[in-house]
Amino acid sequence: MSVIYMDNNATTSTDPRVLEAMLPYFTERFGNPSSPHGLAHEPRAAVERAREQVASGLGCKPAEVIFTSGGSESDNAAIKGVAFAQLPRGGHIITSVIEHHAVLATCEYLEREFGFAVTYLPVDADGLVSALDVGHAVRNDTCLITVMQVNNEVGTIQPLDEISDIARERGIPFHTDAVQAVGKVSVNVDVLGVDLLSLSAHKFYGPKGVGALYVRAGTGMHAFTHGGGQERGMRAGTENVPGIVGLGKAVELAVDETERARVRLAALRDRLQNTLLREIPDVVLNGHREKRIGGTANLSFLYVEGESIVLSLDMEGIAVSTGSACTTDAAGPSYVLAAMGIKPNVAQGSVRFGLGRYTTEADVDRVIALMPGIVERLRAISPLEDGA
Repeated sequence: MSVIYMDNNATTSTDPRVLEAMLPYFTERFGNPSSPHGLAHEPRAAVERAREQVASGLGCKPAEVIFTSGGSESDNAAIKGVAFAQLPRGGHIITSVIEHHAVLATCEYLEREFGFAVTYLPVDADGLVSALDVGHAVRNDTCLITVMQVNNEVGTIQPLDEISDIARERGIPFHTDAVQAVGKVSVNVDVLGVDLLSLSAHKFYGPKGVGALYVRAGTGMHAFTHGGGQERGMRAGTENVPGIVGLGKAVELAVDETERARVRLAALRDRLQNTLLREIPDVVLNGHREKRIGGTANLSFLYVEGESIVLSLDMEGIAVSTGSACTTDAAGPSYVLAAMGIKPNVAQGSVRFGLGRYTTEADVDRVIALMPGIVERLRAISPLEDGA
């Protein structure tokens, strides 16, 4: 049985074009880019070519791109690196309550271990951060603002341009976790107005274990891995050449196809969500209806557990999730939905459909055909049916 994959927010498969670009660097072009001999020349050139591809996709200079192991490392590096470099200015950070755990846990660590003060901004019922709230939260000792571009659970797109105006006016470094944005919306760093931006290849059909951090020239930041002089001395360690090559190719493809993908996925998503909302009673859409990436639909099916729907679909060869893959083992409803003011009995019935590059109309129609029966069956046996 072939799998219908609708969990593309968690990870994507590696595009065959990306894999093809990577393969030579596992074998005949295996040299260490930092070595002094001839076998280093092609790997070194490949790393710099990938840096140019990423820079072109972000609208920045190649020298402003640092390669990492993925989004979590990029987030950690940006927040800690800037926070420690900005200590003479002060130790106050502004973020939101719906950030990825790589951001939230890093901020909590800085609070707990080093005495930083962190303001965790609320969101509205659609999952949007208010730029006005950001402005009100700014203090004389604010050293960093970090707000994600796209939320991984509900797909809401944050008003980064408005927030960046505040950051620029006050001279505060501004970081965004754009892990869910590449290939889905514009990630031009000047349009967004950000000073630091995190991305991860496996979210846009590249390999796992590689990502990048954009750092605007002139942004004060401490090195985050010490040792050799790789990545301008900011991140020591032998370069993951095949992964970096794959990242570069994946960015190139994703940016080139962004608008076509957005239109196609929005149409498929609307077909899926609107049909389910119409044909199944007591279903709620979570997140902003318009300010949302094309391929994400987070729906709550009242009176049933979201996990039960996930398992039922899995038995039919359909992969979906209830939210972030990084919180799969966490007890209780999603912290993102809770922050949006969604009641626990509604949040616990949530399912996230993450459509992607290889999702077809037939895939969507298969889910539409199965879901009414699954929900009806689960409600018939659910202790939650009375709305408790």
